[in-house]
Amino acid sequence: MRVLNVHERELQAGPDQVGALVDSLASRDDSLWPRHAWPRMEFDRPLSVGARGGHGPIRYFVEEYVPGESIKFRFTGPRGFDGSHGYERIGTTADTAVLRHTLEMTTHGLAVLSWTVVYQPMHDALIEDSLATAEASLGHAPHIQPWSLWVRFLRWVVSGGKARAQVTPNQRLQGTPASGRP
Repeated sequence: MRVLNVHERELQAGPDQVGALVDSLASRDDSLWPRHAWPRMEFDRPLSVGARGGHGPIRYFVEEYVPGESIKFRFTGPRGFDGSHGYERIGTTADTAVLRHTLEMTTHGLAVLSWTVVYQPMHDALIEDSLATAEASLGHAPHIQPWSLWVRFLRWVVSGGKARAQVTPNQRLQGTPASGRP
C-alpha cells in the first residue's frame, strides 16, 4: 500500500530560527521532537548523514541532511515499512516559514494492517505534537491537536497502563494536562 502523509505548520519565525529547530533534532537541546510525551529520537552519533537510530520501535538512518533546511530519514524497521520521512523548511519570508513533515512509503505484508490500525494514528498524533513543540520553542502559543480516544488507548496499551496525559510543551513545565483528560 502506498502511503503519503504530510503535516505542516506556518511558523512566525525567520528561516534561520525554523532551520535551527530541524538542526536540534535528537540533541540535548532538541526543540522540535515532542520528547515530553513520546519516545526520544536517538542516534548513534550527532545528526549527520549515515547516523542510525530512531524512536520507539521505528528505526531509520539519516539519508539526507541540509543543515538549517531539511532532513530525510530512511526506514529500516519495522519490517514492511519501505520509504522515508523527514522535515523541511519551505515557503520562507523574512518573518515566516512553513515547517513540513512528509512520510512517503510503501507498506508490505502485515505492515499494511499495522500502519493503518496502530502506526498511522500514533504517527499523526506525534507529528502534530512535534509541530506544537516547534511553536512553543519559538515562544508562541502552541496549537494543540487533541489525541483521539484511539491514540490514548494505544498509548495506554503500549505503556502497560502507564501512559501520560497529553500536555503542551509549555504545560509540561507546570504539570498541567492540556485537556484535563488522562
